[in-house]
Amino acid sequence: MNESALKTTLKIGALVFGCSALLLLVTPGLFIAALGLHDGGGLAWAMRMLGVTVFALAGNMFQHSKNALGGSLQVVSWLMCFSAGALGLLTLLIPTRITPFCALYAAVGFGFSLAYLFNLLVRGGGSTIDPLDTAKPFTELES
Repeated sequence: MNESALKTTLKIGALVFGCSALLLLVTPGLFIAALGLHDGGGLAWAMRMLGVTVFALAGNMFQHSKNALGGSLQVVSWLMCFSAGALGLLTLLIPTRITPFCALYAAVGFGFSLAYLFNLLVRGGGSTIDPLDTAKPFTELES
């Protein structure tokens, strides 16, 4: 597992999700139109609700990119690998014609999924040491 690359992927993903969240919150109609959907009244409201959720996810991704180690980072990365791939797939299964934005959005999801997968399966690029195994007692830190 390449911890450094996974943390970078989480940071970039947080930025992309954060921008998407703001777009969903501020201009849901633009997002709806870009997906090729028709605003049926409640769809804009649903997009805003999704924006709040995506904003929270972006914050969690950023926090994990700063603090997650070892197993915790691995779990978060596998979760995001699956979620990004599912987002790409669901975008392509949209119940309307595939717009250029849909194709781009799906490609971004698949790209993140592949980045997580690759960096989960390769070695190097960061600490793989369990901090609990290397922690020194307070008495050794003082000397």
